[in-house]
Amino acid sequence: MMEDREVREKGKQENYRKVSGRRAGLRYLAAFVILLILLCFLLVWNINSGSIELKVPDIIGILFLGEGDETSYNIIWTIRLPRILAAVILGGALSISGFLLQTFFNNPIAGPFVLGISSGAELIVALSMIYFLGKGMVMNSAVLILAAFLGSMISMGFVLLISSKVKNMSMLVVSGIMISYICSAVTDFVVTFANDSDIVNLHNWSMGSFSGTSWDNVKVMAVFVLVTSVVVFFMSKPIGAYQLGEVYAQNMGVNIRVFRVALILLSSILSACVTAFAGPISFVGIAVPHLVKSLLKTAKPILVIPACFLGGAVFCLFCDLIARTVFAPTELSISSVTAIFGAPVVIFIMISRKKKL
Repeated sequence: MMEDREVREKGKQENYRKVSGRRAGLRYLAAFVILLILLCFLLVWNINSGSIELKVPDIIGILFLGEGDETSYNIIWTIRLPRILAAVILGGALSISGFLLQTFFNNPIAGPFVLGISSGAELIVALSMIYFLGKGMVMNSAVLILAAFLGSMISMGFVLLISSKVKNMSMLVVSGIMISYICSAVTDFVVTFANDSDIVNLHNWSMGSFSGTSWDNVKVMAVFVLVTSVVVFFMSKPIGAYQLGEVYAQNMGVNIRVFRVALILLSSILSACVTAFAGPISFVGIAVPHLVKSLLKTAKPILVIPACFLGGAVFCLFCDLIARTVFAPTELSISSVTAIFGAPVVIFIMISRKKKL
């Protein structure tokens, strides 16, 4: 009798696991389908929106058949499409960067903007731009990314130094915000004493925007972001082990020191690429990973990483659409719009954590 009961219990547990697995699989599939549908919808909407509206058949003809008048063709291929692709690529990069930092610090409100990493990149890029413009030279994409990466690493170095002294994660976030303010203050001070022509270029860039993106910029950012994102995806297994604790990760054969360095470098490359081409963009790296995890109802990196890229692309496309169209012809900074939608998510995360504690 006892054996029969044990067999029945095991059978029930096995059936429950199978049903739960199927439900989880359907939920994951539905989440990715929703993100892809939103991405396609926003792509078409962004291409169609602007001072000159284009019909969907005209857009299809221009994109895939090479048809349409020259003005519409130039508007789509020269102005709108590079900007849209920049929003997709850089939005995905910023979201993955935020996920990596949240994993590294085990804190859901860690992100490139909050920890001051974006501001550090902004400072070094601003100094570099003033120097090159003062010499009558133009910074190419490689130099921009290199300067932003250097600024990111300097800020990250200060954050890591503080984290070794401060064990309270709330204090770490506050310290990161202070670093951000210091870098922003120095940037403003430098801009104040720059030449008038330099100020115009720096002001437009420091406000955060995807406008003015060229196809050359898109090619460079695509290479950096996609290669880095693929490397992050192939690190899904050690990231998943690290989420369960350093001791568990070590037992699974993960070299913690190398792994942590890799997380820092990959996150800095992604955030530096975003800052170099679009300026500082706030709250995307915090809000999107949280929303993606809530949608998937899991923190498995193999699912969260590609979903974060899609979610970041959708979020930035939506915010850029609002920035361009709500007060047209005046354009809002992308960072202002992302803050409007991202900051409430951060407040919700902090309240939820407070309740759990």
